[in-house]
Amino acid sequence: MARKEKILDVDATMQGSLSFSDPVNLRINGEFDGNLNTKGNLMIGEAAFVRAQIKGEVVAIAGKVRGTIKADSVKLSSTAEVYGDIETTKISIEDGAVFDGRCQMTGSKASLEEISDYLSVEKEKVVEWVEGNKIPVEREGSRLWFDRKKVDQWMAAK
Repeated sequence: MARKEKILDVDATMQGSLSFSDPVNLRINGEFDGNLNTKGNLMIGEAAFVRAQIKGEVVAIAGKVRGTIKADSVKLSSTAEVYGDIETTKISIEDGAVFDGRCQMTGSKASLEEISDYLSVEKEKVVEWVEGNKIPVEREGSRLWFDRKKVDQWMAAK
């Protein structure tokens, strides 16, 4: 059975925290203040003004954002204005976009802390999965490294 696509279109003024544990297509066209923790696609429309800490998978920005962005993929369209830091594995910035901040490109390999944060689970739970050979992991001495693509495939199979 095909999974129904979840879409949430916000065209209002909101503040607080929005957190999604399941993938959703979230589009913000109004104002938002707070924290956004999303799975799936987050689109910030041209008329949007967002002041937030953003954590997500795919983040596309056409409006104004003030805050930090931590995502697998970030796209700034020509109308985007971003004032804040970005941490991502992939970034695309179109001509005309404004970006004032730092950008840190992360590789496909993630540390225990990063994968715990990425999966929104406690580090102890990830270690439990490693010890039970349940999650794909690479070892370099005492350090654990997780390939994000392999972890994504593992999560999709669960």
